Amino acid sequence: MLYTTNMARPEVLERVKAAEREADQIIEEAETEADKIIEEAREEAGRIRSEAEQEAEEAAQKRLEEAREEIEAEREEILESGREDRAELEERARDRFDDVVDLALERFEEAVHAQT
Repeated sequence: MLYTTNMARPEVLERVKAAEREADQIIEEAETEADKIIEEAREEAGRIRSEAEQEAEEAAQKRLEEAREEIEAEREEILESGREDRAELEERARDRFDDVVDLALERFEEAVHAQT
């Protein structure tokens, strides 16, 4: 208890002032600690944000590379299909070449005979 009947008013006043100074000191220390905690939290949030951005960038680069690989694989499939189609058309054209030559000769002969 701050005030007793044995204490004189000046002593009571001095004890109250001492208690107020102590309270002010505690408040100042608490505010300093709070500021420190807030600053550390901001720094940690910055680190977390930076790491998240880095991870997002890496994930985006990985997905981009995967997409490029998929596109390249699809491109190769299309090219292979085109080569197969070309080979098939060339083979069909070779198979029909003799027929075309025979037909051309036949029509030529018909034209020659028609003129004579």
